[in-house]
Amino acid sequence: MKDHKKTAVVFPGQGSQRSGMGKDFYEQMPVCRQVFEEAADALGWDVGALCFGEDERLNLTEFTQPCIVTTEICMLRGLKKRYGFAPDYFGGHSLGEFTALVAAGVLPLAETVKIVQARGRLMQEAVPVGVGGMAAVIADNIDTEMLRRLMDGLNAGVANINSANQVVISGELKAIDEAEKRLTENFPAEKSFRFIRLNVSAPFHSRLMKTIEGRFAETLEKYAGSLNVQNASSVTSNFTGGFHRADADEVRRNLINQISNTVNWRENMQAIAAQAQDVYEVGPGRPLRDFFRTIGVACQSVTGLNAAEKIFKTST
Repeated sequence: MKDHKKTAVVFPGQGSQRSGMGKDFYEQMPVCRQVFEEAADALGWDVGALCFGEDERLNLTEFTQPCIVTTEICMLRGLKKRYGFAPDYFGGHSLGEFTALVAAGVLPLAETVKIVQARGRLMQEAVPVGVGGMAAVIADNIDTEMLRRLMDGLNAGVANINSANQVVISGELKAIDEAEKRLTENFPAEKSFRFIRLNVSAPFHSRLMKTIEGRFAETLEKYAGSLNVQNASSVTSNFTGGFHRADADEVRRNLINQISNTVNWRENMQAIAAQAQDVYEVGPGRPLRDFFRTIGVACQSVTGLNAAEKIFKTST
C-alpha cells in the first residue's frame, strides 16, 4: 500500500473572476449545480446567471466575492466527485481564505456567501471610488522592510507580500503616487523594479479599511453559531502567515484583521509547502501558481474541467 502523500489546495481571490467561470462544471455535474443553487437560495439572486452571462456586476466587489467563492466550491466538489480529490490542507489568497474555510468544513457555504457579500459591500463603502488605489512592486528579492520605511508617514502601506519578487501596496491615491516617487529616488541603484497600478475599486488591505472592521465583526458574529473550528488548524491565515488555531474567537479576529492588514501570502505558501507534497490551485484564474514557483514549489492549476482531466487523469 502506498504512503498517503499530503495534498493542499489553494484558492485565488478577487481579480481572478471571469465571465463563464465554473460553467463547464455546472453543466456536467449535478453536485456542481447544487452549489450554485445553494448560493442562490442563500443570497436571493441567481449566482449562476451572473457568473455565466455578460453581467457587469461580476466586477462589483459585493457581487464578485460571493461569485468567486461559489465557483471555487463548485469546482472543488466537482473534483471530489469525479476524481476523489480530498486535500489535507487549505489556503486562500485574501477572499480565497473564505473559500478555504468552506472547503475545510469550518464555515458552511450558505453563510459564507452572505458574509463575503457583506464584506464586499463594506469594503467598497469604506473609501469612495477614485480616492484609494493599489500598485504592485515587482523586483528580485524585494526588501519589504525597506519598502515600509520608504512609505513612512504616507497613508499607504504593504497590502500583500505575494512572493520574494512581488509586493502590493495600498492606500490613498496621492500616497501611492508619492510612494512611486520615493521608490524611484531610493530603490537600490543596482536593482531595477516595476511599479504597476492595479485596476481595483478600493484600497484593499490598507488602514483605510479599518473603519469597517466593527461592522464586519458584527456580520461574523451573526453567523458565529455556524463556525466549526475543529478543522481550522488545516487552513492558513493571511493575517498570521501560519495556520489558524482551532479557536473560534481567534479565527474571527484573524478574518477581521485581514481586512486592513497585510496578506502574508509568502508565509502561507511556506507553511503549506512544509506540510504538503502536492499543491493544487483551484479557481477561475491561476495567479498563485507563479507565486509558488518563486519558493521552488510546483503548483498545478485547475481553472476548468479540461485542465482537471489532464492533471487528475494522469495521476490516478
